[in-house]
Amino acid sequence: MNIYFLGGGNMAAAIAGGLVRQGGHRVHIANRGKEKRERLAEELGVSVSEKLPDLAADDVLVLAVKPQDMQAACQGVQTNGALVLSVAAGLSIATLSRYLGGTRRIVRVMPNTPGKIGLGVSGMFADDSVSDQDKAAADSIMRAVGITVWLDGEERLHDITGISGSGPAYVFYLLDALKQAARQQGFGEEEARRLSLATFKGAVALAEQTGEDFAVLQQNVTSKGGTTHEAIETFKAGQVAETVAKGVAACVNRSRELAEQFEAI
Repeated sequence: MNIYFLGGGNMAAAIAGGLVRQGGHRVHIANRGKEKRERLAEELGVSVSEKLPDLAADDVLVLAVKPQDMQAACQGVQTNGALVLSVAAGLSIATLSRYLGGTRRIVRVMPNTPGKIGLGVSGMFADDSVSDQDKAAADSIMRAVGITVWLDGEERLHDITGISGSGPAYVFYLLDALKQAARQQGFGEEEARRLSLATFKGAVALAEQTGEDFAVLQQNVTSKGGTTHEAIETFKAGQVAETVAKGVAACVNRSRELAEQFEAI
């Protein structure tokens, strides 16, 4: 299978790298910047070019250009029936089809940054015009960088953006908050970082291995009147859970707003 990337940014590099590690694919990246092309070729061992080569119907084209640059990048691109995967947030299938001469053989993907280390989450959607075989091909490509979640409507891509698409930033925010709290308790910078990372990593691993409900796991650590209870009650008083939910909702709403802006272009 020939897999061509239009754009060589971080997400393109992450997916291409996962495919190289997975094996069995011929990967090519088209990118305007010469230095980036040379770096991608050296680091990933893929073929590169300034412009896309001619495509065939049994190829896959991954659109990995920034949404605001996509229309210009797609000018002159002839898909020739190739399957198209788009990782550009906010650009609907209808808009992408308009940019690409009317093709509807398009799968939209909302990945996230842990895909760089093979631990990503990719929300995926394709309408009824895309065959099961094409969906399987798209799924295989994205499983090279983590797990996939197929959505039952294009609008749901906004929802998954609020959870897993932007979710790593929430985790990093909380990690930094715990690190800063550790600093306030007298730990040095490196020790505070190490304690915070190990605590998150251990808690996630425990949740994965036990399969217990998150709330139950939290209660297992929280003895009434004890030290953890005091922390949890403080979080509740500060409406931390409600604030997280509001943040997710704000992210989802902003995703919809940006999509509307792109539709108007």
